[in-house]
Amino acid sequence: MTGILSRKLVLPGDFLSNNPKLAGQGTYVEQGKVYSKILGLLDRTESCIRVIPLKGKYLPSQGDTVIGIVKEVTSNGWLIDINSPYPAFLPLTEYPDVKPNKKINEIMDIGDIVITKVLNIDPKMRVTLTMKDKICRIIRSGRVVAINPARIPRVIGKKGSMIKLLKSELDIQIIVGQNGLIWLNGDRRRVSIGEEAIYKIEDEAHIEGLTDRITELIKKRKGELMNEETRGA
Repeated sequence: MTGILSRKLVLPGDFLSNNPKLAGQGTYVEQGKVYSKILGLLDRTESCIRVIPLKGKYLPSQGDTVIGIVKEVTSNGWLIDINSPYPAFLPLTEYPDVKPNKKINEIMDIGDIVITKVLNIDPKMRVTLTMKDKICRIIRSGRVVAINPARIPRVIGKKGSMIKLLKSELDIQIIVGQNGLIWLNGDRRRVSIGEEAIYKIEDEAHIEGLTDRITELIKKRKGELMNEETRGA
């Protein structure tokens, strides 16, 4: 038997196991016993015990989709704030289809919000970004929601189940940044429902039955929208 066997909220110092070989991320071993190092969700399998943090800055990984804000324009690219302790740079060479004679700040300027991907991370934790992927774009419409990066896996759900639920029920575009920023685009009222649902996921990620509660919330809000439209007809 494999997979997650149990998950619960644990505090720093909570006893987790008598088997030090199972100690994983977010844990420590003392006198042959495993304890939680942080406040988080216990993720226990037959081969490993780890604690998923509830709070913290985004730690980038190669291939991640991230949403960032242009903080500085240089002669050969842009410094991007990706909600991480580590600096991120988008080289001009990683921006697709640059038109000749166009100034770099005419492509993107300070304050622009952009969807990018993590191309590389060097040994000094300097992050290089790219926009050479179909998901990448400058955000010109819609809404960006910011949540704790540690909650992103719950927004996505197992095998993408939660994000599929939000997209299909609300019929809106959603792009999830691994750094805690999420872009929603479409009908303004449905985007607002999506925003409310995402914040609910963030607040209640550790409570069982989350999918059912999110489904109920969306159906309730969609019903209210239909009633408003009927009264306005």
